[in-house]
Amino acid sequence: MSKEEKRTELSDLGEFGLIKEIAETVSNSNKKTVKGIGDDAAVISGSKKNTLLSTDMLVEGIHFNLAYCPLKHLGYKAVAVNLSDIYAMNAIPSHITVSMALSNRFSLEAIKELYEGINLACETYGVDLVGGDTTSSPTGLIISITAVGESNNETVYRNGAKEYDLLCVSGDLGGAYVGLQILEREHTVFKGNDQAQPELSQYPYVLERQLKPEPRKDIIEFFNKENILPSSMIDISDGLASEILHICEQSQVGCTIYEERLPIDQETYKTAEELNLSPTICALNGGEDYELLFTMSLKEYDKIKDYNGITIIGHITDKNSGANMVSSGETVIPITAQGWDALLRKD
Repeated sequence: MSKEEKRTELSDLGEFGLIKEIAETVSNSNKKTVKGIGDDAAVISGSKKNTLLSTDMLVEGIHFNLAYCPLKHLGYKAVAVNLSDIYAMNAIPSHITVSMALSNRFSLEAIKELYEGINLACETYGVDLVGGDTTSSPTGLIISITAVGESNNETVYRNGAKEYDLLCVSGDLGGAYVGLQILEREHTVFKGNDQAQPELSQYPYVLERQLKPEPRKDIIEFFNKENILPSSMIDISDGLASEILHICEQSQVGCTIYEERLPIDQETYKTAEELNLSPTICALNGGEDYELLFTMSLKEYDKIKDYNGITIIGHITDKNSGANMVSSGETVIPITAQGWDALLRKD
């Protein structure tokens, strides 16, 4: 590189900026490609149903810490986060492949423990492990999983939200992030005193949300049973605020959400306050909840209003209104993405 050439740091772009730059270099010519880069999964047309493909990579030291993440839990989580992307397209996963790079510090017994979790997730969600690859790593562990699924009814993208649509979320938010903070706190204590015993028994829910997330297969089954088709959908991996902005940007709309409508579990709320964290900020920007964020027409209101596990947090507005949250004090606050972004790490 010459002195005159500009060097753009990846940390300046961030993950989504990098994806956008890569997408601009790609031109799909295969007539079976329905959707390429830019959604939770790629979509390939078939004779009767669409095939969906999604890949996620987990890197030790970036996405997980084996000091407090058991290998069995890691295996389960690695599968779960990939299946969540397929469900986010209103589709049903069917197969996965698993690729790993591992250093010589891992034994056969350790890898078998990892696969106990992988196989348990496959059994739980009815998917088959059909292949993959293994190679060596100079340090640590890298897991890359590709999930394959089929569209069930119709595929749902991020770009279909319409003005006046309801903005909804499954489950509750912020628990995974709060659980991570507890694990990090106890790990820090242990590093200072290896005789210290972790105090984890009073945080069962938030720890499970972090270590063993469950993708929302049940929500997709409910949609199919009630003949509901969301207008747009995305899974919440990087934080609610980030995912809301993805839908708004790709659908060319704005939105209004209400702080008092954000679903936050009681244990999450209490633990966040114990850690001097705002429960609302944890819900908006924490990430790793793997719930579903979706929009749907007002005409579907009667079908979802009493369903336990779905909360209407706001509505879609015109693009010029922007994306905003009405606080509990009735203040209108612009929504900004401050969630997880691995490329913003500056080592």
